[in-house]
Amino acid sequence: MNMRWVVIIGLIFAAIAFWLHQGDIKMSDTKKYKELTPQEERVIVHKGTEPPFTGQYIHNKQTGIYVCKRCGEQLYRSSDKFDSHCGWPSFDDEIKGAVKRKPDPDGMRTEIICAKCSAHLGHVFTGEGFTKKNIRHCVNSISLVFIPEEELDTDKKIKTPKAYFAGGCFWGVEYQFEQQQGVIAASSGYMGGTVKNPTYEQVCTGKTGHAETVEVEFDPNKTTFEQLAKFFFEIHDPTHRDGQGSDYGKQCRSAIFYIDEEQKQTTLHLIEQLRQKGFDVATQVEKAGLFHKAEEYHQEYYQKSGSQPYCHTRTKRF
Repeated sequence: MNMRWVVIIGLIFAAIAFWLHQGDIKMSDTKKYKELTPQEERVIVHKGTEPPFTGQYIHNKQTGIYVCKRCGEQLYRSSDKFDSHCGWPSFDDEIKGAVKRKPDPDGMRTEIICAKCSAHLGHVFTGEGFTKKNIRHCVNSISLVFIPEEELDTDKKIKTPKAYFAGGCFWGVEYQFEQQQGVIAASSGYMGGTVKNPTYEQVCTGKTGHAETVEVEFDPNKTTFEQLAKFFFEIHDPTHRDGQGSDYGKQCRSAIFYIDEEQKQTTLHLIEQLRQKGFDVATQVEKAGLFHKAEEYHQEYYQKSGSQPYCHTRTKRF
């Protein structure tokens, strides 16, 4: 057999070996990637788009991580999610190295894909001014899986501080804080009383000792407790005792429930500043106890009703 045929046969065997190796890779990739439904495949593989305002994560405000539905890679933190009212979940940052950008074939937009498995996520936009980072990752909910913080491994959990404010009806307090930069989530509930798992009707009697309280979860890289406390003193009248607007009773008192000594001292310092300005501050400063989340119909009340707060407007005091 001459040398020419030896080379040809060698190339043939090399090609067969390469083809078999590629087959092994595809088989292993298939095993490690989640099997997709036709609807998921249309978006994730064929770069489709789910209809606006239909995705399950548009209004999700829980703390946790968003991962790729196809391969499970971590993509976005809940602290970088914001409301853009565009119809899809929006983020102004990604986990470093998790997302790749690709120009669309028409050159009009920039696609974002999972850096690990190339799953289609959505598109990225700049210059819209929604947040200080001035960037919006517009992502299909169907491309994501949300993992709540309590289900994450200990070394992957997100540490986010909380603060508790009471200033009249919690609908308005919650609404105002939800608009603030750095606030991850705001939830209406009850704190400061003696009854376990109180209902709204019980709290409204004023006999349980609870105050209508808003739990504010915030990103310390974007805001501070002091900034939030100043904001609190400006969205309600801290000189009113046991009420705001037309809402009166012990459950409507003005109070800050501190979780540590630093929050306590910051609150007392701000109150002293206000008193030096001539405000007879009635805000109570109490140690935070158990927070009881209010009934679901109280959460995001003004967004659900389409109305605006009637007794919580901002008045500059600092």
